[in-house]
Amino acid sequence: MAEASRWHRGGTPKPNLHYSKEVEIRTTLQELALYFIFLINLCILTFGMVNPHMYYLNKVMSSLFLDTSVPGDERTNFKSIRSITDFWKFMEGPLLEGLYWDAWYTKNTLYDLKNSSRIYYENILLGVPRVRQLKVRNNTCKVYSSLQSLMNECYDRYTSKNEDLADFGLKAETEWKYATPESTFPWHWGFVGVYRNGGFIFTLSKSKSETKNKFVHLQLNSWITRGTRVIFIDFSLYNANVNLFCIIRLVAEFPATGGIITSWQFYSVKLLRYVSYYDYIIASCEITFCIFLIVFTTQEAQKVREFKSAYFKSVWNWLELLLLVVNLLKNTEKYSDFYFLAYWHTYYNNILAVTIFFAWIKIFKFISFNKTMSQLSSTLSRCIKDIVGFAIMFFIIFFAYAQLGFLVFGSQVDDFSTFQNAIFAQFRIVLGDFNFAGIQQANRILGPIYFITFIFFVFFVLLNMFLAIINDTYSEVKADYSIGRRPDFELGKMIKKSYNNALEKLRLKKPEEDEDKKSTKSGDLVERARREGFDENEIQSAKQMKKWKERLEKKYYSAEIQDDYQPVTQQEFRELFLYAVELEKELHYVSLKLNRVMRKISTLQP
Repeated sequence: MAEASRWHRGGTPKPNLHYSKEVEIRTTLQELALYFIFLINLCILTFGMVNPHMYYLNKVMSSLFLDTSVPGDERTNFKSIRSITDFWKFMEGPLLEGLYWDAWYTKNTLYDLKNSSRIYYENILLGVPRVRQLKVRNNTCKVYSSLQSLMNECYDRYTSKNEDLADFGLKAETEWKYATPESTFPWHWGFVGVYRNGGFIFTLSKSKSETKNKFVHLQLNSWITRGTRVIFIDFSLYNANVNLFCIIRLVAEFPATGGIITSWQFYSVKLLRYVSYYDYIIASCEITFCIFLIVFTTQEAQKVREFKSAYFKSVWNWLELLLLVVNLLKNTEKYSDFYFLAYWHTYYNNILAVTIFFAWIKIFKFISFNKTMSQLSSTLSRCIKDIVGFAIMFFIIFFAYAQLGFLVFGSQVDDFSTFQNAIFAQFRIVLGDFNFAGIQQANRILGPIYFITFIFFVFFVLLNMFLAIINDTYSEVKADYSIGRRPDFELGKMIKKSYNNALEKLRLKKPEEDEDKKSTKSGDLVERARREGFDENEIQSAKQMKKWKERLEKKYYSAEIQDDYQPVTQQEFRELFLYAVELEKELHYVSLKLNRVMRKISTLQP
């Protein structure tokens, strides 16, 4: 077995390895079993971080603060705010009513605690909400000289350089004074800008009436000015029934073009981790995960030290390093601000999601020993150069169309409002999700031309070229496998062989005859033929025919080879031709024998 494994088909010697095939198979199976344990532990850990109630809590809170209309104006809610007047109506209406729940629906007092708020009677408001705005300075942009007589003030879009840090309005109160941020991270990424911490801040009171008076006071004294670029409304809730915190941020951006653009963030997170028995099971999985992390890190360090630069030539080694780096990035630093804490917790969950994704992808490393999966990996590795060349051509055309769409439709169609949006809009067009009516309305001539030509070149030509590259390469790989060019071993076969050996040891299956027994039986048949009067030429010819027959049947009539078209090499055609010639000789010899027998029979008849 060991000697046979040193040779490829055709007698070419393999390079010497430090371990035999059996050791490699055993090591692979052990590594696969260990990795499955790691994967199951990681799945328990990741799904333990997610609670189905998170979605419902976010849905309830978003419905309350986003969809509730202003009293007397059913068309105005937070999503539809477009002016400063609408903003103050929302603050004094839906926001105020949504934050302060101090009585049961029968108007009876709900709690004994003074000025407490239980939103929907189940979610306690933690602390008090905070409102924060960022402003830009005047003259941060330049007015054209011919128009300076009409407008002498200019407020540019928000940047950290343009930010206004000076006190304004009623400077005696804190909401009119700039508050320096305690930390510079994380910044908020909005629709029209990226905003840092700090700004002009005021906190609401625990009393509903005091808060309403505060809103009226700020509105009358113009707390929102022309330089205002964004206002954040932050508050946090806790629901003890499901042990979840809900951190809410409502954002109103004031772009330089005028108007208001609203956005929002709802983070439902589990910050109190170890409360129930199931939480302690998750804790044990976390400890196990740390142990696995240490073991895998040690293994990869040993491989790097042993193989050096050759280690980085394997895709699977890069994937293992990526898994280790992603795992080591996970960290849940705690901040006094609940928003910061929710941000880092969400960041932790995102890293965990990426980890479990690559952990599942790594299974391909083990199942690649299967014939079908090996064909898939061989197809991708063999056509990678063609795909790279195709990708260059594809993205040249794709980005050309994206730039065309952005320049022609960007000012009128939301999907093409930015170059990035145009790129994603074109991917959606390929998938069948598009707004042809909007494109046609934006430009009745170039719109249909752009759409039809893009569909023709990208969908009908380029995508079919891509599929043709994959299909042709897969056909070549399948042809190679059909004539015996396959991996040295397949994991499925080895598992089946181990299973059969176990059945034989338990005497549940008859052991298969080995080659020595088969050769002994073959020798007995030769001796029997000699005793029956066959000459040596006939015996040698029969042995040669038997060898050809066994070899050809093993190659072309194996149960593992499907009955489909298989290309034949020149050497195989020669073997088939010689086999057919020998069969013709045998048939001629049998025909002569039959003629002799028939003549003898005819002479014996009276």
